[in-house]
Amino acid sequence: MSQATARPDLPIRGTVGMVHVGALPGTPRAAHGPRELVAEAVREARLLRDAGFDAVIVENMHDRPYLGSGIGAEVTACMAVVAAAVRAAVDVPLGIQVLGGGAIEALSVAHAAGLDFVRVENFVFSHVADEGLMAEACAGPLLRHRRAIGADRVRVFADIKKKHASHAVTADVDIAGCARAAEFFLADGVIVTGTETGAAVDEAELRAVRAATSLPVMTGSGADAASVRRLLAVADAVIVGSSVKQDGRWDRPVDAARAAAFVKAARG
Repeated sequence: MSQATARPDLPIRGTVGMVHVGALPGTPRAAHGPRELVAEAVREARLLRDAGFDAVIVENMHDRPYLGSGIGAEVTACMAVVAAAVRAAVDVPLGIQVLGGGAIEALSVAHAAGLDFVRVENFVFSHVADEGLMAEACAGPLLRHRRAIGADRVRVFADIKKKHASHAVTADVDIAGCARAAEFFLADGVIVTGTETGAAVDEAELRAVRAATSLPVMTGSGADAASVRRLLAVADAVIVGSSVKQDGRWDRPVDAARAAAFVKAARG
């Protein structure tokens, strides 16, 4: 039995807005304490909800440079506080990603805070990311951890051939093969990205993934109001960050007008 039939359907369809949590304590650009970080994350999550987004995901993107492993306890603790506050503030499906290799940390936070899904890197195969060599795929340890802590309700959405990485190590495995491998290794969905933050998805690759797997398929970079309807003709959901921020930049706050325009375009 495939993962798609063994587990309930995707909890979200449509639009997923990103909340990029401010730099957390202990990271190079940290400038605010947990209370300020929580308040801003809650404000942005509410803006996305009010704009009509179908789901929200929180992510520690301001923590650059990211760690491939050994995510600190201070990061996990702060993300848990932020996630719990956002969960209390909005009633849409909610997810989390802990960059870079924080899959187990993200799953633990999601379970503790009552979140619905996690986005993870390096689920299957290896690649060379800007954090360095991501040598060990996380699917085996992650799904055993999910079972051990009783977090089976938390869905795992896996990036395949992810952005900000070289895939020369797996050049003989195309993106469709990666999607099939993720399904075989019990992912709950797969995410297709462009080459970097804000870069559009290769739509031929997106169609190849759609044809290769019965899992839900999402896009994870480069969507804007001009492309979202076309992407949703193929994908189940579209994750967006940059184009709904002020000036279309990921490191700026959410822009309410841009967010509303994106949702309007998605709904046709």
